[in-house]
Amino acid sequence: MRTLSHAVQRGSVHHAYLFVGSRGTGKTSMAKILAACLNCETGPTHPTVTPCGVCESCVSIAAATSLDVIEMDAASNNSVDDIRDLREKVAFAPVSGRHKVYILDEAHMLSPQAWNAFLKTLEEPPPRTVFVLATTEAQKVLPTVVDRCQRFDFGRPTAEQVASVVRRVAAAEGVELDDGAPALIARHATGSFRDALGTLEQLITYAGGEQISSADVLAVLGVADAEQLFAAVDAIVARDPADALRAAAALAASGRDPGQVLRDLEVHARELLTVQILGDVPAELRVTADRDARLAAQAATLHETDAVRLLELVAGALEATANGAQPRIQLELVLIRAAAPEMDPSASALLARIERLERGGGPAATPAPAPKQAPIERQPASSTAAEVPQNPPPPPRVRVAPEVPGTLELNQITKMWPAVVELVRAQNAMLAALLQGARPVAVDERELTLALPADAAFLKRKAEQDDHRRAAADAVREVVGQALALRYELAAEAADGGADAAAEAEPLSEEELVRRFMEEFDAEEIADTDEQAES
Repeated sequence: MRTLSHAVQRGSVHHAYLFVGSRGTGKTSMAKILAACLNCETGPTHPTVTPCGVCESCVSIAAATSLDVIEMDAASNNSVDDIRDLREKVAFAPVSGRHKVYILDEAHMLSPQAWNAFLKTLEEPPPRTVFVLATTEAQKVLPTVVDRCQRFDFGRPTAEQVASVVRRVAAAEGVELDDGAPALIARHATGSFRDALGTLEQLITYAGGEQISSADVLAVLGVADAEQLFAAVDAIVARDPADALRAAAALAASGRDPGQVLRDLEVHARELLTVQILGDVPAELRVTADRDARLAAQAATLHETDAVRLLELVAGALEATANGAQPRIQLELVLIRAAAPEMDPSASALLARIERLERGGGPAATPAPAPKQAPIERQPASSTAAEVPQNPPPPPRVRVAPEVPGTLELNQITKMWPAVVELVRAQNAMLAALLQGARPVAVDERELTLALPADAAFLKRKAEQDDHRRAAADAVREVVGQALALRYELAAEAADGGADAAAEAEPLSEEELVRRFMEEFDAEEIADTDEQAES
């Protein structure tokens, strides 16, 4: 605070200051220090930038008993009557010090009427009166008030700065801390000196005079054990949903609040992403050498998109718990979805599966190629649509070699078909529903043949429309990595190829086409406006 120091030294202190910053960054403490500088008895005629801290004025200011330093909480004293009472007291001269200092905390909580009542006093204050307005939300303070104050913004301190304060206070109190404890306290305080010192005070009582360890910090703060978080992410790296579920159970069994565990997992995922982007563990994330090395190693094995997706999943889970969902169930869903994208129907999970295919299948073992299947099993003409699979099960992990796309096997296409459907669903839900009833039956270097149920001739014609065929082919190319022309056939066509199929292929009348469309999509016909007018 160089500007304030020079103002005190030169005796040119302004009559109104606006201290802006997030909670716990020292706004009120700085206001008290300024009051001590103005009233310290070691400077009998002029203020000092080094108050002694032991004179009667300094002691009373620190103890909040000084008659010349008045603190007000605007959150509970925000009415016009409160401000009128303040205006009456402002008229009185200092009792024992040189200046009267009014500290108005949470100043943004004053009502507009109260601000208007206070504005005149702020414009023309009595001699030797200083107002310090502290707020976390400067945008809520009237512009006319801000214009009459000198503004100082208090930046959020880094974790290392908070940790250094914790160490200094602990040393002054004769309290021993292990190497990791200050960093854990600082990280949990999220840039608040007040929260960090409050946690330290609680830990001193908890430890009972013994050394405060990292385990003590975890116990008092109620946060998840770092090893359990590492184990949970290891399950994601291994693509093992069973291990992910066991990790969720271990986290829940630790006695921690599942909601807090979700927030801790969010912090851990953010740290992994930070390390991945920066290529090293930054100073604000360092705790101990062993833990930092473990963080760096896990960041190297976890793919960047997995870290981002884990953050998105946790954010969704936290929102769900805020709306009444069970935190433990949400925790389990987060870890299972992150470890097994094929079990997650969302678009982001689809992208994760596609990316894993592009990377060559990820950490899962590559299945041996299956023998090439025949195009389609011939069925009797009496086969029904019920015998054709309508909704194939989620595919296991599969490895596709992009460098030899011409060697794609039918079983590989079949396993990837649900991913194609999901990709289409993001753009065209109706087409996706149509493709979900299709199944790959033959593939070569240039063409993929898809079978639709025997009674789905109408859907076949819809799929063969240029825009639908093009959208489906684009999705196949993006998932498979190879451009393939699409050919559709009905399951019964291959069985007899006779009169029934030929009859089905005949063009339908307009009335029949409308009727089929209404049956397929549960639609109703709406008469044309001109026809209604004529009728």
